[in-house]
Amino acid sequence: MSEIYLVNKPFNVLSTFTDSEGRDTLASYIKAPDVYAAGRLDYDSEGLLILTKDGALQHRLANPKFKLEKSYWVQVEGEISQAALEQLRKGVELKDGKTRPAYAQRLVEPELWERNPPIRERKNQPTSWIELRISEGKNRQVRRMTAAVGFATLRLIRVAIGPWRVDGLQPGEWRTEQINLPAERPRKQKRDSRRGR
Repeated sequence: MSEIYLVNKPFNVLSTFTDSEGRDTLASYIKAPDVYAAGRLDYDSEGLLILTKDGALQHRLANPKFKLEKSYWVQVEGEISQAALEQLRKGVELKDGKTRPAYAQRLVEPELWERNPPIRERKNQPTSWIELRISEGKNRQVRRMTAAVGFATLRLIRVAIGPWRVDGLQPGEWRTEQINLPAERPRKQKRDSRRGR
């Protein structure tokens, strides 16, 4: 059994415990020693971050080959179109390659904590919300995906990683859970052609 920390990372907080530029970090919220983030969440994004003291578990949770699905609620500028959602579902072409197919669905505006500072709203520019689920982790991927289909991201909240959700946590709050991940599958052995196997 290993212990993980589920954290609701606030807006404009780094996913680290130190910063040479004096920006706000997780150290302002979590006082547990020797814990590290399993994966990352951008400075200007909010929501679920998993931390652990277990190095092997940290590597496993962050490793894209385990394909832990990540779910996001995304507020975009403009009324999201069905065509844009369909593009997100099929995968979009980014500078570093095409994204895997994603779950993308229009979302009724969710009840959320206030963001500090709030997003800049334009009176004549509507916004809309989508739920996006992806199983990879390219740099700033969600923002680049919505931009690629013509809708700039205004607010980005990660609500789930695999089976773990941010539910019940306000920004800066955290809780611990015990987990017992199944052992990694052994790698398939290469066939030995010299023995005809």
